[in-house]
Amino acid sequence: MANSYSALGRWFEYLNNDCGYEEWSQYLINKLKSLGAGAHGVDIGCGNGYFTRALARAGYSVSGIDISPEMLNKAKALSLKEGICAEFLLGDITKLKLNARTDFAVAVNDCLNYVPQSKLKTAFARVHSCLKKGGAFVFDISSAYKIKNVLGNNVFAEDRDEVTYIWFNTLHSDRVVFDITVFSRNADGSYARGDERHIQYIHEEQDVVSALESAGFGVCTEGHLGKDKRERINFICTRL
Repeated sequence: MANSYSALGRWFEYLNNDCGYEEWSQYLINKLKSLGAGAHGVDIGCGNGYFTRALARAGYSVSGIDISPEMLNKAKALSLKEGICAEFLLGDITKLKLNARTDFAVAVNDCLNYVPQSKLKTAFARVHSCLKKGGAFVFDISSAYKIKNVLGNNVFAEDRDEVTYIWFNTLHSDRVVFDITVFSRNADGSYARGDERHIQYIHEEQDVVSALESAGFGVCTEGHLGKDKRERINFICTRL
């Protein structure tokens, strides 16, 4: 089984073109402005760099950080294509280190669901150590309800012109395992198969709040884009 995004990385933005990222990025920008965040920040778990580029277009100086080399290569290529000046670095939130403290950090679209419960405090402590006093930290998680009841032990599939995927979920007490098979169409009409596994961990809202407060953050929470918390919870934090 290949590492996460070794097969999906090529198709990430193609398969996520209907996820409302434009509205989501504006929500992030508005939150950073409301928190009085400075101009320099990091996008942790940046993936293909969509939110890194959106923040850069809004005037922020942003570095994208991700654990997947495939996604970082995609982020670099897309930024170059769009004429966006952004740095992209290989890194893990539980081992996060920066050369200098920064004004803000964001971690969008389930980044923290990839962190086991036992490492949440470590991850938040690393982010805290990289922020200036008063710095902003904005991130989201898929809720326990979503992982248990929407993702659960379900199977998802989609067949598009250039790519087909089949996604099998296995729910455990503290996590859900995604086994994903991707068939990518080649120029000659044949298909290349790729298999990869993702693991997302279940986090209860109050457990995350407690871990953040223990790490030295002030915290408030709200639903996705300021709406309902049922499937996604946003955490708006300030380094104390």
